[in-house]
Amino acid sequence: MNKLIDKYNVPVPRYTSYPPANFFRDEYDEKDLIRAIDASNRQEPAHLSFYIHLPYCNRMCYYCGCNAYPRTKRCSDREYVDAVMREIQLVCTHIDPKRKIAQIHYGGGSPSTVDSTLIRQLNEALFSRFQTIDDPEIAIECHPGYMEERDFQLLIDAGFNRMSIGIQDFNTDVLKASNRLPSLLPMEQLFALLRERKIRINLDFIYGLPLQTVESFSYTIDQAIALAPDRLVTFSYAHVPNIFPRQKLLARKGLPSDECKNNLFHAAQQLLLQGGYRQIGLDHYVKEEDELFRALSSGTLHRNFQGYCTRRTTGQVYAFGVTAISQLAGAYAQNTKSIEAYIKTVNSGHIPVIRGYRLNDEEQITREVITDLMCNEAICWQQIASRLRRSVGEVQSATAYSEEKMKSFEEDGIILWEDEQIVMREKGSPFIRNVAASLDKLLTHTDKTFSKPI
Repeated sequence: MNKLIDKYNVPVPRYTSYPPANFFRDEYDEKDLIRAIDASNRQEPAHLSFYIHLPYCNRMCYYCGCNAYPRTKRCSDREYVDAVMREIQLVCTHIDPKRKIAQIHYGGGSPSTVDSTLIRQLNEALFSRFQTIDDPEIAIECHPGYMEERDFQLLIDAGFNRMSIGIQDFNTDVLKASNRLPSLLPMEQLFALLRERKIRINLDFIYGLPLQTVESFSYTIDQAIALAPDRLVTFSYAHVPNIFPRQKLLARKGLPSDECKNNLFHAAQQLLLQGGYRQIGLDHYVKEEDELFRALSSGTLHRNFQGYCTRRTTGQVYAFGVTAISQLAGAYAQNTKSIEAYIKTVNSGHIPVIRGYRLNDEEQITREVITDLMCNEAICWQQIASRLRRSVGEVQSATAYSEEKMKSFEEDGIILWEDEQIVMREKGSPFIRNVAASLDKLLTHTDKTFSKPI
């Protein structure tokens, strides 16, 4: 395995979107987005996914790679949320009111630190405009270091049916080194509260942080398995201090080696699989009865900016708030990174787009191929071709598909390669991003910066 790490642990995109966000272009503006929204009403998927970015954090975790901002005395949650409400009005006037909501997701920042009354008003603004599918996903990321029972109950009353609890690690020394607060409530008490109210629970963890060892992280995962969350995620810490300077503080404390980080991943993976969970993609784990696992079993797992989903729950993503990225069938659009500029622009009656990307025909095909690989750990060329109403040759030629590259991956035990399909092998799963990158024409000549797989 060390030889594979040496060969393949090179910077490549995470492929949470295609193209990655650092390919977006500054000349994309509000008029381009409005045209894309109008077109999206006639494109697939027809369902709506809404993302709301609440950017403030009471304190900044050193590992954070999110677009987050420290809360100061000058920050006004009311002023910011009022601006998001206005943006919702500006965007939703262009969305067909007959379309249905499949997902709403709140990210940040630490969205759970915002007054739940304001969050409830945002939900109601969307529910008043659109109907929902049966059993939609209404989810919010929660920082348990600031939440009492009452805070969770208020979010439940606001309409949420799934909560992602950001644990990161149960080891308090690791959290302290990362400037992260542990949960205020004992986990058993928190789970009892949410289970009683039939809330679906995700637990989020990060591996690759200072002070983590295989033994300590295994103990954390054992504790998580005992709690039996519905879903569990083990995120790989992405060290890009040139983009997020606060991460330099972590490096000073000593980050695990690539080999140690790989061992952390595999130790957690083994424990979770033995504990009755099924792996989804590279870092998600679910119970066998979860609809994500059923979708994976049938080769129909999908994902958008909200994360992994099924074809039932997926939707084009319309995103609101500072830095938020909309993900439509034919385009991406990102809002300004300045909170002051965001509020000023929205209050003047304009959508605060600062950059975006229009996907050409080849790129839309490549997105389907890479999404299938990242979700289902396999590419069935005929299945994709049938879905896109194309020939297999047209699909392959739209990508950077190379038999020579596939042969090399197969010889290294990364993939099983046949004419009809590409399937990831178990020992190759940490390098799925490398296989995806080999299919990406945009990487042929680029100076973009990415993180390493491990």
